[in-house]
Amino acid sequence: MNSILPKIIGSLINFTGCFNKTLASKWALNLFYRPLKGRYKNPHPTIESAKKIVLKYKELDIAVYHWAGSNQTVLLAHGWQSNSGRWKNIINRLKENNYNIISIDAPAHGSSGSKIFNAVLYSKFIEQVANKYKPSILIGHSVGGMAISYFLKNTQYDLADKIVFLGSPAGFPGVLKKYIKLMGYNKKIAEGIEIIIQKRFGFPSSYFNTAKFVKEFYCKGLIVHDEYDTVIPFSDAIEIQNSFKNSKLLKTQGLGHGLKSKKVVDAITDFIKD
Repeated sequence: MNSILPKIIGSLINFTGCFNKTLASKWALNLFYRPLKGRYKNPHPTIESAKKIVLKYKELDIAVYHWAGSNQTVLLAHGWQSNSGRWKNIINRLKENNYNIISIDAPAHGSSGSKIFNAVLYSKFIEQVANKYKPSILIGHSVGGMAISYFLKNTQYDLADKIVFLGSPAGFPGVLKKYIKLMGYNKKIAEGIEIIIQKRFGFPSSYFNTAKFVKEFYCKGLIVHDEYDTVIPFSDAIEIQNSFKNSKLLKTQGLGHGLKSKKVVDAITDFIKD
C-alpha cells in the first residue's frame, strides 16, 4: 500500500463503524490478516533445488522444502509477506555444513494454502512440520519467530535445543498498534478489533507475547536485531533477551528488518555449531 491508500481504507472502515462496529472491526482485522505479497511469482532457484513435500493442517496445504543432510535438523520459518526463498544465503551455508534443512511457507505465503495469515495458524503449520521432521534448531524471522515461540509454549515439543529470532516482535500488541496507526482507525474500531481477537482465539492480544513465552524456555537462544529496524523496534529484542534465560543478543546497524548479510549468516552458523 502507498501512504495514502491505507488512510482512505481506514476512513471508510471508520465510517462503517458508525453504523455497525462489529462488521467494521471484522473488516479491519481481516484486512490485517491478508498479505499483499509473498507468493512465488517465478520459480526460485534455491527452492527448486529442494525436495518439496506438502503436509496438511485441516484442509490447508503446508508447503515444505527439504535439503537432506546428516547433521542436525534445522527448521526455517520466514516472516510476513515473504516466503522460503528469503533463506537462500542461510540455506547455502547450512548445506555446506551438511545440516538437514527444512523450510516452511507460512499460511497464505509461498505455495502454502489459506487466504489469511496469523501467528496462531502459522504455529499450527509449524507443529505439523516439527512433529514429522523433529528439528532441534528453529530459526524464525520476524513473525516467524513469534509463531515458533507460540508453538513451543503451547505444545509438548521438547526437542528444541537452539532457537534463533531474527527481527522478531516481543509481543503482538505492538504490531497491532502499528497497523491501527497506519490505517488511521479510530478508538471504536481498535476496541472492536480487540473484542474479536478475544472471541476468535480465547485470549486478548496481550497474551501473544514472545517475551513472556521465552521465560519458560531452557534451550539456547540467539536474538539478532538491527538497531535501526523501522518495522520492529530494537527495544523488542532487548525485551526478549531480558526474558530468555540462556540467550545472547547480536545488535546490527544498517541491515534493516531483513537482516540479510554475511555477518548474520556467520553468527547463526557459529551459534548452532557451538
